Amino acid sequence: MVKFLIHRPIAVTMAFLAFLLIGIATTVQIPVSLMPDIDIPVISIRVPSNEMPARQLENTVVKQIRSVLKEVNHIEEMKSETRDGTAWIELRFKHGTSIDLASIEVNEKVDKAMNYLPRDMSRPEVIRASASDIPVFYLMVNKKQELITGNREEFLQLSNFTSQVIRKRLEQLPEVALVDMSGLQYPEIKITPHTAYLQNGSFTISQLEQELNNNNIDLGNLLIRDGQYQYNIRFNTRLRDVSEIAEIPVNLNGKVVSLSEIADVSLQPQKPQGNIKINSESAISLAVIKQSDAKMADLKDELDELVGYFKEDYPELEFNITRDQSKLLEYSINNLGQSLLIGGLLAFLILFVFLRERKAPWLIGISIPVSLLLALFFFYLFKLSINIISLSGLILGVGMMIDNSIIVIDNITQYRDRHFTLSRACEVGTNEVIRPLISSVLTTCAVFIPLIFMKGMAGALFFDQAIAVTIGLSISLLVSITLLPTLYRLFYSKTKQEKQKRQKDPGYYRLYERGLKFVLRNQAATIGLVILLLAGAAVLARMLTTSRFPEVSQDEIVLKIDWNEPLTLDENNKRVNELMASLSTEPLYIIEEAGKQQYLLNSGEDAGTTENKLIIKAESPAGLSKMVKSLSAYFAGNFPAADFSFAEADNLFNLAFGKSEAPLIARFSHFNPGNKNYLDELSALLADLDKNYPNSLQSKLITRQLILLETDPEKLMFYEVDNDELYREVKSAFNVNTVFTINNNNMFVPVSIGNSYQSVYQIIQNIQVGNQNNEEIPLSGLVKVNSGSGLKSIVAGKENEYFPVEFEINPSDFKTVSENIKTIAANHSSFDLSFGGSILSNRAMLTELLLIIGVSLLLLYFILAAQFESFVLPVIVLLEVPIDLFGAFLALKLFGAGINIMSAIGIIVMAGIIINDSILKIDTMNKLHDSGYSLIRSVMEAGHRRLKPIIMTSLTTILAMLPFLFQKGMGAELQQPLALAIIGGMVLGTLVSLYIIPMMYYLLKKESVYKIVKSKN
Repeated sequence: MVKFLIHRPIAVTMAFLAFLLIGIATTVQIPVSLMPDIDIPVISIRVPSNEMPARQLENTVVKQIRSVLKEVNHIEEMKSETRDGTAWIELRFKHGTSIDLASIEVNEKVDKAMNYLPRDMSRPEVIRASASDIPVFYLMVNKKQELITGNREEFLQLSNFTSQVIRKRLEQLPEVALVDMSGLQYPEIKITPHTAYLQNGSFTISQLEQELNNNNIDLGNLLIRDGQYQYNIRFNTRLRDVSEIAEIPVNLNGKVVSLSEIADVSLQPQKPQGNIKINSESAISLAVIKQSDAKMADLKDELDELVGYFKEDYPELEFNITRDQSKLLEYSINNLGQSLLIGGLLAFLILFVFLRERKAPWLIGISIPVSLLLALFFFYLFKLSINIISLSGLILGVGMMIDNSIIVIDNITQYRDRHFTLSRACEVGTNEVIRPLISSVLTTCAVFIPLIFMKGMAGALFFDQAIAVTIGLSISLLVSITLLPTLYRLFYSKTKQEKQKRQKDPGYYRLYERGLKFVLRNQAATIGLVILLLAGAAVLARMLTTSRFPEVSQDEIVLKIDWNEPLTLDENNKRVNELMASLSTEPLYIIEEAGKQQYLLNSGEDAGTTENKLIIKAESPAGLSKMVKSLSAYFAGNFPAADFSFAEADNLFNLAFGKSEAPLIARFSHFNPGNKNYLDELSALLADLDKNYPNSLQSKLITRQLILLETDPEKLMFYEVDNDELYREVKSAFNVNTVFTINNNNMFVPVSIGNSYQSVYQIIQNIQVGNQNNEEIPLSGLVKVNSGSGLKSIVAGKENEYFPVEFEINPSDFKTVSENIKTIAANHSSFDLSFGGSILSNRAMLTELLLIIGVSLLLLYFILAAQFESFVLPVIVLLEVPIDLFGAFLALKLFGAGINIMSAIGIIVMAGIIINDSILKIDTMNKLHDSGYSLIRSVMEAGHRRLKPIIMTSLTTILAMLPFLFQKGMGAELQQPLALAIIGGMVLGTLVSLYIIPMMYYLLKKESVYKIVKSKN
């Protein structure tokens, strides 16, 4: 084949140019995204029930739903959290589960559970997690501080304007699927009866409700026939605005008066359950969600242009784009692109240093863009996107792409130096290395196959990396054995043979030969060194920290606060202002999401007025770290009872892999969590744990205080008070008595009856309830007021309810701490104990990775045994892998990295790359020995021939990985442990390939030759 191709340079060149043009054309159509297009295996169920307390909701509703959901197939983890009035259940499925089918099955089970729930219960919402549900931007809208007048209707007008104008203009963009909003303030019509009329019995709440309903009637359309004609008649007396309600006629002791004479009627903002602020200014948040097939860069350009128009058209308002996911994408992709370019250029420069001529490096340089463009063409065919995983696979492949070209060019050059004709050198030099090149590509690709079968989302994500490397190497192999020899003959066809003189070997050849002779003479010492390296690798492995993924530097963080006190929303906001004022460094922005938020796509639990979520953006990761320390110290000094935690800002990576968890989580299950002594027992347990681990214990007992109004049935009967009347009066007293809703300017405005009392004490002492004899009975004589407490949130898993206690400990302390916790739990016999946390999940991950590495090595052995037709030679090659682990572990330790999925993949990839040099070396030694060379001469000559290509291929791979160590951004930082493992393993592995592998080969062949001679004698 090679002989045929090298004599048809025009045909070969034109064929490759055609494919290159197709590759360029398809490159612009490849989608660009942060992560591969994968199904997020999470389904959430939101259970709304505004009137049920947490314990009742858990026992009567959530427990029933969990019981039915256990029947759903392929659930990996189930977790529920129940609060007053709402509950949230999250189902995380095994990787590979069809989420479409799982969603249908979950909906069917929820329908089945409805048979066991209270009749008036609304159906729980089933929400499927999707990458497209993550907002790509948040647009914050607020009025300029200098223009704020303090009018209470001012923010109401801003809410209406933002909802009706800004939101609709954003949703007109073709790239926008939905604009989700929060922080809006809604109006209500509040009717507050004058206290005097209520107390003297001339007017009651029930009469007021009746009058309102009598004046708000809509009978719909009536069909009236009049002879041969018929007419649609609409009888409508519906109320439309606050002025009409104020003029409603009311019968007051036989006198007709308007409602405004006996009650205050006003249009006012509803009492908020939550709010949003940016830099301490009240704001409205618009979460922009893009169409699934839209390009993020196009949306970003359109949004920037539209926001520019907003600023011109509405100068009194401020518009800020925050939590910009496109920056993360752009930054990560650009940095990876720079790594690709820098790594390729460094590798290209190395060629000039070692090849010491002008033409050959350009030939190899041509192979890089050709291979990359053809690889992108196959990306398009396989429907892969350009993301931080697939792009890192291409970067990983660049060094290996050059390797194939180096080996072919160097081998052809060696045959020319031996005075072969140009055509013959191209033919023989290429054919000689085709088999080892195919073997090396297969071994490199083989190490990626087990990664695809890795459990969880890691296997799904790194499928893209495996495919990218496989495509890159396959294309590189094709280019190196077809295009390169053709272009080589074309480039050197005008160079006369006699001018090609064998150049003097560089000095490093002599150094290598002396080193190899030293190793062969001191075999025992070398074997001792190998044993030391293996022992060192084992020691370093135990010293390295273990985690699921490497830490990625962040300049944005989420601070979640629960003050653990029954605070109002205003007090919550006030404390946050004081908290932010304590910071010595001012952040770029602080977004405050206090209390319950209004986002439609919020699949998490609803927060109460005592909770707050702060999104803090700093100028740099270092500045953010200082803020975190300062905020932690502020809480410890001022609010020690408050519960607070820092978490990474939401992005697709976190959604796919789940939020990080504490190193150790002790789950305490009580045999009767509804018992009245449960809180006391739990408090005693936490006190014992805190006494033993005051610095490690991260969890607090978060409770909510309850005011219990208990009616006295005997007194209700004695005073002839109707329960409905009592309930109506109490609802009005607490401003939750909504009579009906009217439609005013495309908005639904509730009409409610309330009062102006400021405390529970005032309500109990001043409210009177009318009985059947039109007598006014004080509320204080009908109800008893008690106080109580309960858990603010009730957490449960697949099996039962539990209380999670988090510990921040080192993995090395796990055994000691867990045993001590078991001892403490044994003194509290009401609780059962189980453990979870990142330490246990990381151990499971390590076990899986070890299994994957074992399978990879087994596959490599099969391929090498088939190539060498030997069961022993592959063992020599594979022995290099455990030796090289010392170099990989040492690099990880020196640079502060640890063992995680990325570094493990780096080790697997390193194993596939480094043995390629040994494969080529052993293949050359075999051929020389078979051709009649003596054993020692075969070893020395093969070392001489393969020294330059081994050094060059190792350096090009190392230099391709080197930019990762100096780049920032999610893409580069995710790949840094991978790069460190490869670089450390390659540096040591190159020395092993050059010195130890030839010695092992010599010992093996020497023994086999000795046996053959002995058998002949």
